[in-house]
Amino acid sequence: MKFTIIVPVYKCEKTLTKCVDSAINQTYKNLEIILVDDGSPDNSPQICNEYAKKDERIKVVHQKNNGVSSARNAGLKIADGDYVIFVDSDDWLEEKAIEKIYISLKSNPVDILVYAYKKVNKNKIEMVENKVLIKGKTSTQLFDELIDNYYSIVIWNKAYKRNS
Repeated sequence: MKFTIIVPVYKCEKTLTKCVDSAINQTYKNLEIILVDDGSPDNSPQICNEYAKKDERIKVVHQKNNGVSSARNAGLKIADGDYVIFVDSDDWLEEKAIEKIYISLKSNPVDILVYAYKKVNKNKIEMVENKVLIKGKTSTQLFDELIDNYYSIVIWNKAYKRNS
């Protein structure tokens, strides 16, 4: 099972290294990392290019600034993983995050897996347990089920089956 991690990049030179390093250093290695430079005016595009030179799993897309949704869609166009995960450039993945997602999906293959995450505010870390398994529903049913759960509204705490 291959995972695609899509990171929209815009004015994030201070946090991008931690984000990308966390993706590169996953214990589960069958993944691609797509960095989508959304016309960032800082050094973020150069940082993306340097990472692509160092790791063959990294692809970089440069586009004119169109917003985060456009950047995510640009990543989706070239994604070839079985599942797609979105990571914001100011966030990071724990070292075994993809491995844990893989184990969960292997035992219970679903179209969308909503996973737990840590919410960090200054010096306080709060674990948000949230594991919802969604399979084989219409788009409307999926949306309704996700909307029932506050933490399911965001895009970045899920693994999405790419061809569902």
